[in-house]
Amino acid sequence: MNKFALIGAAGYIAPRHMRAIKEVQGELVAAFDPADSVGAMDSYFPDASFFTEFERFDRHIDVLSRSGNGVDYMCVCSPNYLHDAHSRFGLRSGADVICEKPLVLNPWNLDGLQEMEQHTGRTLYTILQLRLHPAIMALKQRIDTAPIDKIFEVDLTYITSRGAWYYVSWKGNEAKSGGIATNIGVHFYDMLSFVFGELQCNNVHVREPSHAAGYLEFKRARVRWFLSVDRNDLPTQTPDGQTTYRSITVDGDEVEFSGGFTDLHTRSYQDILNGGGFGIDQVRPSIELVSSIRSKALEPQKGDMHSFVIERN
Repeated sequence: MNKFALIGAAGYIAPRHMRAIKEVQGELVAAFDPADSVGAMDSYFPDASFFTEFERFDRHIDVLSRSGNGVDYMCVCSPNYLHDAHSRFGLRSGADVICEKPLVLNPWNLDGLQEMEQHTGRTLYTILQLRLHPAIMALKQRIDTAPIDKIFEVDLTYITSRGAWYYVSWKGNEAKSGGIATNIGVHFYDMLSFVFGELQCNNVHVREPSHAAGYLEFKRARVRWFLSVDRNDLPTQTPDGQTTYRSITVDGDEVEFSGGFTDLHTRSYQDILNGGGFGIDQVRPSIELVSSIRSKALEPQKGDMHSFVIERN
């Protein structure tokens, strides 16, 4: 049975990792989080050791390793800006690492992590769950079998409402989260490059704390994108009580992928255990893209503008 440890046990995404570990017949032996709101552990691994001080967690992992019972996988679910350091810790501890998105905030951090992989002989994986979504896999097959010179027209819209707390938390701090494009968009950008090929053009039209928009050209697609955490951006036809709007259209056809998300972490874990998984080389294009979106000058007159931006203007 594979043994797992988890960093960031109190976070929103941690229960999906706990469930995945359970469903692949693994054992969570230790977990860490400065916050102690980790009651979700009772549903999965109530006997796992838990620590609120990293130094004690570090010591526990070291004791396990020196006694011949070291963990096989270190799962990183901490805030974005800590992923780099916690992934390094996992590798140094003699474990393979499974890290939530985004793997890092800046592309140059990837080089150091690859050096750490080589030094330790361990492997770092990241969660790119959309690559395993049946609808996205079907879309990729559709694109791959289309005429080679066919360029697709794509509109990506993702609005996930967040309250005032969001801007007070680390997620609202660009230095810690990477900003909205990184925090809620990075897996969509990875999906776009996975399906449509190499990025060729990137124009940013809007970049604000609550929303961002722009235009991308990939080898096989022209993409207009809009991301928001502001409920005021929800379309007027959104049903009462619905706080999220997600839409991807390809040549005007909606790609239906609102369902099928609940087991994608389990699929990701199983893929890793089966010898697959997504490593640093696969994640690099999306990290480079979100870093560029964060830093490049706004170019509202370049590239096609998303309809939501046109309406706002």
